[in-house]
Amino acid sequence: MPRPLHYNQSMYEITVDAGFSSGHYLRNYRGKCENPHGHNYKVRVTLCGRELDGSGLLLDFKELKGVLRPVVEYLDHKMINELEPFDRVNPSAENLARYFYDETSKHLSEMTSGRVRVKDCTIFETDTSAATYYE
Repeated sequence: MPRPLHYNQSMYEITVDAGFSSGHYLRNYRGKCENPHGHNYKVRVTLCGRELDGSGLLLDFKELKGVLRPVVEYLDHKMINELEPFDRVNPSAENLARYFYDETSKHLSEMTSGRVRVKDCTIFETDTSAATYYE
């Protein structure tokens, strides 16, 4: 028997991907990654919320891409270790995932008055290696 829908418990999600290329190296690490090297990163951001807007959207994909664009552009074709906060924070995939989560959350909170929140952010260093951050 199908479960009845309880809209107050329902959750919507949308996801977008973006890509950027950057260099980095890991501090306090022994191995190849302690040397400067680069990645063609992919970032995946998933939003969630209980209510749709007047158009029946959680958030327009175009708007989410607009929120993500300045964060991606800040890192794209740069040495990440030279940029705030990564001049102090190790630019691991895990820390990059949290950075995207925090930066996207700040802009999204202002834009949607808290109706929509970031569910999680995943950073792919390669097609087969990724780190995810969520709260």
